[in-house]
Amino acid sequence: MYSLLQGAKLIELARHSIETFIKKQSLNIKPYEEFTEKSGVFVTIKKDGVLRGERGFLETTDNLYMAVVKAARDAAFRDKRFPQLKEEELNEIEIQVTMTSKPVLIRASNPDSYIKQIDFGYDGLMIKAGVFSSIMLPHSAGREWDTERMLRQLCISAGLTMDSWRDLSHQIFKFQVQVFAERNEKVVELI
Repeated sequence: MYSLLQGAKLIELARHSIETFIKKQSLNIKPYEEFTEKSGVFVTIKKDGVLRGERGFLETTDNLYMAVVKAARDAAFRDKRFPQLKEEELNEIEIQVTMTSKPVLIRASNPDSYIKQIDFGYDGLMIKAGVFSSIMLPHSAGREWDTERMLRQLCISAGLTMDSWRDLSHQIFKFQVQVFAERNEKVVELI
């Protein structure tokens, strides 16, 4: 678990990574080298409360500080759902950094046992089905969703039919997260 101060530092690193890339400046990572652990991480960018970019890694061989740099720049410039972030948007965005635990395979004897083993709102999910896979962070689920809806959306995101999660030959993993976000020029812990 990371402290609020550490979370603020990771958000600062994500923002610094984006700004230096846009402005074609060198990136100073010295202040962030304390984050040497290997951890999955996602960076989410929102503008006016609406998703503007999100990228990350559930598992990585990089130290956390380098994974944050890569995820932040990928979210800002390589999320194909959105145009690249522009310099004039820098003061309009809020950044969220999500650290993930190692994914754990959910063992299920029948499809309904998946639902009993997932803590909706706290567990992130990943599905692997042959060449198809997808990841969903717990805070990506809609407010009106439940665990089954989250599993369906996970399948659709992977390019599968929405009820593919019921196929026990597919692998479903869960993981936990810790989320820090910018809110009104402050950093808060969400989960």
